[in-house]
Amino acid sequence: MKKIGNIISWIIIIIILILALNFYSKNNFNEYVRSEMNLHTSEFKRDSEVKYSKTNSYKITSNNENDATFYKKVKVQKNMPYKVTCMVKTENVKPEGDISGVGAQISIIGTTEKSVAMTGTQDWQKIEMIFNSKDREEVDIGFRLGGYLGKCTGTAWFSDFTFEEGTISQNNNWKFACFIFENTDVVLNGKEINISMSETDINDIRDTIKRFGANIKDLSGNKMTADYDTYIVKDPITKLSYDEEFGYYVAAEDVEDSIKDVVKQNEYDHIFVIIRLGNEEYRNDIQVNDWIGLRVYGLLWNRIF
Repeated sequence: MKKIGNIISWIIIIIILILALNFYSKNNFNEYVRSEMNLHTSEFKRDSEVKYSKTNSYKITSNNENDATFYKKVKVQKNMPYKVTCMVKTENVKPEGDISGVGAQISIIGTTEKSVAMTGTQDWQKIEMIFNSKDREEVDIGFRLGGYLGKCTGTAWFSDFTFEEGTISQNNNWKFACFIFENTDVVLNGKEINISMSETDINDIRDTIKRFGANIKDLSGNKMTADYDTYIVKDPITKLSYDEEFGYYVAAEDVEDSIKDVVKQNEYDHIFVIIRLGNEEYRNDIQVNDWIGLRVYGLLWNRIF
């Protein structure tokens, strides 16, 4: 009887160990800290079934609107460029009020620095965030379902994280892309706003870009020259982002689908997106307080993790 009791005890111990290991594999987020705007609202799991590579993916599920993140502190050198990438898959991700810039994304916690935000249901895609460390010696890199602008619902899987340090290029010739959206077709505060550029508008923009390209050497004190490409986008811009400080502006998410094919085929240091945000009919309907840039390229990268 004693022998049978020992066998039963070992079986129980093995079962407990298996259950504990299974629990650990599903809930272990390694060195990442989990954080929520609304506590105990979202579920954080490691997923062994839905994954991009051999390792279990990191999964966030928010059945109710929330801003949920897992992040870790990373040491950086001052005034250096960095790039963070990961693979992301989404299912039914919906931002509150369809706010731009909210969804599955990479971000620096406590700042507005972030990647493009993925929404809806999308298969695995690579996203990236480029930032400059400025005077910081460490940053909190977060993988997020939500955003500093708002909350969302849905599920996101994150996998294959990389963190790279850039080397600033010594080439002083910068390449610019200028995307001119002929039409603005948005609904703001329940009002439909349709604004189109005239041929004179487009010609004025072309002339301004041409003068910029020709005069940048003098403007920079012989520190840089510039080449530029101009693209006329026929499809209307149908979405604008909003921020209390900046008012309405064009975020990467608002134009990504319209320009990404061109951007992927070229290496641009800066991208200009030009749209009309008012005319005689819609003089005060689109609040604009300031401008926000999109992104900076032109860097070489050394992988850190």
